[in-house]
Amino acid sequence: MTIADNLHQVQQQIEDASKKASRTANSVTLLAVSKAQEINKIEQLYQAGQKLFGESYLSEAIDKITALQHLDIEWHFIGPIQSNKTRDIASHFSWVQSVDREKIAKRLNDQRPDDRPALQVLAQVNLFAEASKQGSDAASIENLLSFISDQPNLTLRGIMSIPPATADHGQQREQFAKIAEVYQQMRMQFPSIDTLSIGMSGDMIAAIEQGSTMVRVGTALFGERPANWKQKLKAN
Repeated sequence: MTIADNLHQVQQQIEDASKKASRTANSVTLLAVSKAQEINKIEQLYQAGQKLFGESYLSEAIDKITALQHLDIEWHFIGPIQSNKTRDIASHFSWVQSVDREKIAKRLNDQRPDDRPALQVLAQVNLFAEASKQGSDAASIENLLSFISDQPNLTLRGIMSIPPATADHGQQREQFAKIAEVYQQMRMQFPSIDTLSIGMSGDMIAAIEQGSTMVRVGTALFGERPANWKQKLKAN
């Protein structure tokens, strides 16, 4: 199968899951996770109709953004954010999905170039106390969202979360339901919120069933990453 075939298959899965959940297909946005993928594969997916791409490693991402600047790609940063990388993130991306603390939000706001529109921001939520993952807990998320919404160069759009990995569909649904509950509570308090970014290649069906408005898919679109991709990206 070609990358275009993969895209059409994923789009069909989104449509089918949306119908099953009594939702319209266009209520779920597909973000192609292109970390560790070659530029020519990104171009192939773009030519097949995909316009939104997500990157997790800054140096790699900047190389791709520079090489593909002739294409109208909307770039999302979805990885952990270190303070010393906020200036480049603020300069190169349209969306940041992984803001987990006020310090990072403040730096992104202050370092957003004047000639660029407001940075679209999702706060990362960690409701399951996983030490290996970043994100605000349930007790702190309201304060973080309030802080983001007060920043003039940021636009608060919603929340992103990565629950514990499981292949059990029922457990996936339960986890996503907890995240969706927080999302709905926050939507009532912050009018600009319209995006719930949950679900990846292995659990996007359960995420859509529980209300995801954006799924982040890499493997199902591009295939497996190269075996040594982590070693290649260690410097990023």
